[in-house]
Amino acid sequence: MLSSAHLVPISVQRAQSWICRSSRSFMDLKALLSSLNDFASLSFAESWDNVGLLVEPSPPHTVNTLFLTNDLTEEVMDEALQKKADFILSYHPPIFRPMKHITWKTWKECLVIRALENRVAVYSPHTAYDAAPQGVNSWLAKGLGTCTTRPIHPSRAPDYPTEGAHRLEFSVNRSQDLDKVMSTLKGVGGVSVTSFPARCDGEEQTRISLNCTQKTLMQVLAFLSQDRQLYQKTEILSLEKPLLLHTGMGRLCTLDESVSLAIMIERIKTHLKLSHLRLALGVGRTLESQVKVVALCAGSGGSVLQGVEADLYLTGEMSHHDVLDAASKGINVILCEHSNTERGFLSELQEMLGVHFENKINIILSETDRDPLRVV
Repeated sequence: MLSSAHLVPISVQRAQSWICRSSRSFMDLKALLSSLNDFASLSFAESWDNVGLLVEPSPPHTVNTLFLTNDLTEEVMDEALQKKADFILSYHPPIFRPMKHITWKTWKECLVIRALENRVAVYSPHTAYDAAPQGVNSWLAKGLGTCTTRPIHPSRAPDYPTEGAHRLEFSVNRSQDLDKVMSTLKGVGGVSVTSFPARCDGEEQTRISLNCTQKTLMQVLAFLSQDRQLYQKTEILSLEKPLLLHTGMGRLCTLDESVSLAIMIERIKTHLKLSHLRLALGVGRTLESQVKVVALCAGSGGSVLQGVEADLYLTGEMSHHDVLDAASKGINVILCEHSNTERGFLSELQEMLGVHFENKINIILSETDRDPLRVV
């Protein structure tokens, strides 16, 4: 016989369950933005891009439902508001060029107004997700078959491994005032100085190495130029940020086993869930020609793929003349329309963000978002 102490009405159980879920199902906007940057740093984005938080409701703002879309159109905004979203992650930035006014005259201005009126934040990662190791291009490569991949244009680390962007090295002999040199250099902001004994031309000297920023470089050189001997023997090295092996634009994919172009076409159609795509055969190629190396870039890949040696270029769109140029070199080209090479990634992103956010918020995928071009 059950003890009455263990009997809880079903309505109470449901209420308690809802309270527990609701207490966990939100994030502060600032915390969410920080977590998104941890997932894929915005520093990976191209310099020309407009990424990050584009529309911010007045603070404080908490997020219960994150809405994923490839393009934020008016129809997609209707869906987002109907589903009570308070944060829209739009892969493509709905605001790209500067707006001079916010009125009801253009559809993009209307999006901003509706977002603010309904307290919906709008965020875009765009090329940061293109470059990320777990991003759009890596997802696109999964449709090719088993292969090894590397970025076509690797990203660089967001920060220098050492302080400053330049390194200066020179030697100070006994006739020069070492203490004055060291104290002056250490007095310049943004300079890191080290010294060690060295022997040059049979003479005991002190070798000085310093790192400095572009801004402080001229200050250091101005001081060193006061001593002609020091100045003429100064070596200046430009420090570069290290390349990131798995991060960057495009992917160069080498298949474990080569396949015919016809088979590759079917793999791509299946991965992108397309019934048709556009194909330009390279000069001298047929559907039976073997494909071993594929260069790909989601979206518009003309500039990224240009000059890359491969059997096949895969992208959303390229200019007519870029296609002609590739084909003349015997490279096959497959075009799938711009967003068709991106949109499928969002399903995978939904799962990854759920894990990354530890299911603290609801993440839903747009059902109305689609490529504007169709084959008729």
